[in-house]
Amino acid sequence: MEMVSSEENQFVSKEDASWRCRQSLFDEMTRISQIQKAADEPRVLCIIQDVTCVKTVNERLTFNLPGSTALSKLYEDVAHKAGYVNGSFELVWGNPQDMTPLEHSGEVSLLDSGFEPGGKRNFLQLTDKDGEQPHVTSDESAAADSSGLDDSSQERFIGPLPRDGTVGCSGDCSTPSYSYTSILSKSDTGYVGLVNQAMTCYLNSLLQTLYMTPEFRNALYNWEFEESEEDPVTSIPYQLQRLFVLLQTSKKRAIETTDVTRSFGWDSSEAWQQHDVQELCRVMFDALEQKWKQTEQADLINQLYQGKLKDYVRCLECGYESWRIDTYLDIPLVIRPFGASQAYGSVEEALQAFIQPETLDGPNQYFCERCKKKCDARKGLRFLHFPYLLMLQLKRFDFDYTTMHRIKLNESMTFPEELDMSPFIDVEDEKSPQTESCTDSGAENEGSCHSDQMSNDFSTEDCVDEGICLDSTASAERVLKQKSLPSFELFSVMVHSGSAAGGHYYACIKSFTDGQWYSFNDQHVSKITQEDIRKTYGGSSGSRGYYSSAFASSTNAYMLIYRLKDPSRNAKYLAMDDFPEHLKSLVQKEKESEEQEKKQREIERNTCKIKLFCMHPSKMMVESKLEVHKDKTLREATEMAYKLMELEEAVPLDCCRLVKYDEFHEYLERSYEGEEDTPMGLLLGGVKSSYMFDLLLETRRPEQVFLPYKPGEVMVKVHVVDLKTETIAPPISVRAYLNQTITEFKQLIAQATGLSAESMRVVLERCYNDLRLLYVPNKTLKAEGFFRSNKIFVESSESTDHQVAFTDSLLWKLLDRHGNTIRLLLLLPEQSPGTLASRTICQKVGSDSDVAFEGSKGNRKSVEAILEESTEKLKNLSLQQQQGSSTSDSQKSSDTSDFELIESPSQEADSNSPCVAADNRDLENRIGGTTGCRGSASSDPETHFASEERSDSEVNNDRSTSSVDSDILSSSHSSDTLCNADSAPIQLANGLDSHSITSSRRSKAREGKKETWDTAEEDSGTDSEYDDNGKTKSKAQYLYFRTEPCSQDDSACNTQKCLVVHVDKRITLAAFKHNLEPYVGVISSQFKVFRVYANNQEFESVRLNETLSSFSDDNKITIRLGRALKKGEYRVKVYQLLVNEQEPCKFLVDTVFAKGMTVRQSKEELLPLLREQCKLDLNIDRVRLRKKTWKNPGTVFLDYHVYEEDISISSNWEVFLEILNEHEKMKSMSQLAILTRKWSPSTMKLGSFQEVILESSNVEELKEKLSEISGIHLDNLEFAKGRGTFPCDISVLEIHQDLDWNPKVSALNMWPLYICDDGAVVFYRDSTEEPMELSEDERNELMKKESSRLLKTGHRVSYSPRKEKALKIYLDGGPAKDPGQD
Repeated sequence: MEMVSSEENQFVSKEDASWRCRQSLFDEMTRISQIQKAADEPRVLCIIQDVTCVKTVNERLTFNLPGSTALSKLYEDVAHKAGYVNGSFELVWGNPQDMTPLEHSGEVSLLDSGFEPGGKRNFLQLTDKDGEQPHVTSDESAAADSSGLDDSSQERFIGPLPRDGTVGCSGDCSTPSYSYTSILSKSDTGYVGLVNQAMTCYLNSLLQTLYMTPEFRNALYNWEFEESEEDPVTSIPYQLQRLFVLLQTSKKRAIETTDVTRSFGWDSSEAWQQHDVQELCRVMFDALEQKWKQTEQADLINQLYQGKLKDYVRCLECGYESWRIDTYLDIPLVIRPFGASQAYGSVEEALQAFIQPETLDGPNQYFCERCKKKCDARKGLRFLHFPYLLMLQLKRFDFDYTTMHRIKLNESMTFPEELDMSPFIDVEDEKSPQTESCTDSGAENEGSCHSDQMSNDFSTEDCVDEGICLDSTASAERVLKQKSLPSFELFSVMVHSGSAAGGHYYACIKSFTDGQWYSFNDQHVSKITQEDIRKTYGGSSGSRGYYSSAFASSTNAYMLIYRLKDPSRNAKYLAMDDFPEHLKSLVQKEKESEEQEKKQREIERNTCKIKLFCMHPSKMMVESKLEVHKDKTLREATEMAYKLMELEEAVPLDCCRLVKYDEFHEYLERSYEGEEDTPMGLLLGGVKSSYMFDLLLETRRPEQVFLPYKPGEVMVKVHVVDLKTETIAPPISVRAYLNQTITEFKQLIAQATGLSAESMRVVLERCYNDLRLLYVPNKTLKAEGFFRSNKIFVESSESTDHQVAFTDSLLWKLLDRHGNTIRLLLLLPEQSPGTLASRTICQKVGSDSDVAFEGSKGNRKSVEAILEESTEKLKNLSLQQQQGSSTSDSQKSSDTSDFELIESPSQEADSNSPCVAADNRDLENRIGGTTGCRGSASSDPETHFASEERSDSEVNNDRSTSSVDSDILSSSHSSDTLCNADSAPIQLANGLDSHSITSSRRSKAREGKKETWDTAEEDSGTDSEYDDNGKTKSKAQYLYFRTEPCSQDDSACNTQKCLVVHVDKRITLAAFKHNLEPYVGVISSQFKVFRVYANNQEFESVRLNETLSSFSDDNKITIRLGRALKKGEYRVKVYQLLVNEQEPCKFLVDTVFAKGMTVRQSKEELLPLLREQCKLDLNIDRVRLRKKTWKNPGTVFLDYHVYEEDISISSNWEVFLEILNEHEKMKSMSQLAILTRKWSPSTMKLGSFQEVILESSNVEELKEKLSEISGIHLDNLEFAKGRGTFPCDISVLEIHQDLDWNPKVSALNMWPLYICDDGAVVFYRDSTEEPMELSEDERNELMKKESSRLLKTGHRVSYSPRKEKALKIYLDGGPAKDPGQD
């Protein structure tokens, strides 16, 4: 039985195991399914920077979370990973322009909160909450406490923030686990930082040092500000007092110093000036003394910081001593003596060197009053009195006379924590047998006093009030004082990191409360150790430091501040409970101000800021920014927007509503019917830094009703086209659904426009210059390419235009013209009878035209006459139309002038009609109203189109997006022109035939041609379409061209004749000029076209085969008379070279050089022009052309040289013309033309330029030529190459020693001469000629003359570094009131 039982149990256990296996398999499948489902969900990559502490700003927390994760879960994960208490910190977007925090308790998902999925990085910052540091969790705090913060083995970083996450950070800070055990935040230190305005680190370091000085802080606290006597804004002591109170009581991480700098009289530009911290200390102490006059603090600076020393000279023969008393606020210590290679190793060595006397002997002997002769003497300094607060300046900034640059000395200089100053006290004063003269206020004041007067200067009170005082009393008393002399303890080290060119200051300060050292680095305050202080000694550290520059850079101590160790005098920091009453009032005032600021910050965090648009009845489209609290309802927000847009006088409030709007696509997304009481935070999706949509304040008339806008609808702007009048109406807005068919869409349009749906043609403009006829009835709008905002043209007429292919239809041609016509402002030249008589008369250019312009008969007509003639033709045509006559294509002969197709003046009567020609850029067309244009159709006559095909020179129309203005198709007193075109039709693009419905003008424009680029302003040759007689080589083309008089409102009309031209931008420049001939008065080859840019610069357009596609609406064009360039021609500016004149470069004329022309031929054409315009009658054999590079003369062009073959020529070329005194000596390119100039040291004068022609580049040949023209013996001749731009001017005081005279080279084309081309300047001199000896007055006078001469020529180029601005504190409120500022 046991066996059976055993088998049964075994069977049961196997069955149970099988069930468990199936269950486990099911659970695994479920888990895999969940993983797959989670894998399919989009994930969000969050990168979070902790900016709450200096040691964490370079650390990043990275999370890759599902998009459905709630914001509250994100906060939990960040708190867990960072070691903070959840709710004690904020997460804000990394955008510095908007620091709105994410909601703590928000259940909104990451995707709904604006996070971007798909691997895109979402940058966030972890910041303080309400100005308080994040609370570290208890476990982390315990770890921090046990980590041994004072352990010197733990690496810490002070100074400027490291560039990466490893340099200067502790080991636990840089580990991937993101342990925060070493973070010492504000709550740990208890101190507040100062914000660096820009470059005010030097100010922050000094202010923190003064704040951490108990005696200075307490004295400042005891001073009471009288608001009735002074403005608090300009009161320096008050602003310092207020700043110190904030440093002691504020809960912020860092506070601003702008109020302090404003009291200095500084503006914002001062924040960008780097200054020396020692200089600031001196200037600020002077300002405080001035402000504290007649107060208890009047002598505070002297009591704390002033010491005294003796400056003496002692005769070594008789022992007679002359001395005076000087005061000091700091002691400057030399790092490295002048001329020495070894620096002092410690502060003690530098102090000993400071008082080390020097011996005056030899020529420096001292005149002894007792000996009545010059004697050897000893001169030096002795300390008589040390201040209570001893400041030592380590003079690390010096000047290197080798490189002529300021440098920083980074040598190591140690300094003790306790400094014994007894070795540096005057111990020989009582032994001085004789004393002569002394003063007690500085080196600049000297007078007579005897040794017994010193007792008045150094009384017992001085010893008590000012520190350590040693008088000239009994020797025993002096020795007693020395033996009991207390030492000084170091409490502040101001560190400079960088070079002499710039750097950064911060302060290491010891608190007298707990003896702990802190690093005050602008807004960051952290604990440091004695090891960190030792790192500021300087010396080689193996790295370049934080800043890198052209000079050496390092981090080391610059100023040291010691305090006298005297328990009876050492003060403690004044506690808040012990504040005087006026200070308690100030604390309360600042606390209330901070609370108010906190509330305002809270309001800002809950305020939605979104773009707001409105179609204002009088101001068109207006843009603003709506700031509304998230709890405000839609009704309240609408009222706020109503007032913001100033609609009170224009529209009632109940005729306005806010709708969701996409400004980029000009699309109304949805309206908010029935949600008037919904909070805006809910409607907008919460408070965000930016929104993916905008708001539009929509208005209506009282009799109208708002239409609902539903999500999913698309907006369509419908332009009604009238083929009879050839006008395009302003848009009507219609909303449709993407799943609607074309048939349903036509019915919708018919209801909105009143047109017939059966005969309606709908054309969609999918993108610029791309028209698509919608002809498939059952096709949906989505399939046709409709998007959120669309633009269509509709036409419904009974004309036969429906029967032809769309691309050949009148509708297509009208839309094509509408999309490609631009409006240009043409400035015509002023013409005089003299100039017109000498020019070729304008005639009709056309190979098959027999009828010339009327202007070709007899005298030329003026522009006014042409415009009057156009007006007469308008009137005649109007009369013919009133009589019922009409014109047709068959009545128009190809021989007729293009300018005889005139529109009817009846357009003027209809110019005020609401259905004028459309301007698709007009602001009203952005959002069409629900009620469209219902005006009567214009009565313009029908304009008949000829075959409107493209020329071979068309460019891609994608290069411009401008469109026709609203008055292009309907205007008064205008001439409407169609240029002649080739009659042969052009085949459609590949894949399309004549029956194709979709037409792409872009593809048609590319057919049968090579693509050209819009480089009309580059004069690098001209592909001319004119032959030598000024005729066009190819036939013209029918492209739109219409002119009208310029508006009298245009300022250009007041000074120059102007014309408004409406033209198809696909027209070539050649055809454009051809059409302008009647208005300019000469044929197109006799005038030039200049494009005027926004800065009024003009560039000539010369590429005749290129189109006007680079032009846009309202561009200005200037027409100038003169021969236009032909193919292979270049416009050249000719300057005269005057080598011996003060201004060696003088402009003469503009001319034209042609490819293949020789230099002599160009001179033959140039000389008559010079004779006519410049009155220069020149001999062709005594004229030279040469290369011009700015103002430098270059290669000489020989007569047989050919342009483009021997001489490279380019657009806007410039050449020198040089008038020779004799026939040209340059005959070969192997020759070299050098300009030489003699320097006479004995007379201090430079001779005139003389040209020397060399047959080779041999130096000896040059010296022989110079010896020949000067008479200087060859052995005594020295030369040097000139520097800079021609004429290489240099001061006569510098030329003798500054140039590289007599270089040791054998060829001119070798270093350092590098004379390889004509035009080099060479100075030469006689080495035996001695320089003139000048007195000091003569030298100064000559220096003034040379400075004036070089300033006038403008050729002296010197490096000028940024001018340093002197540091100054203005006691009267600002520099403008200071007469001594300069």
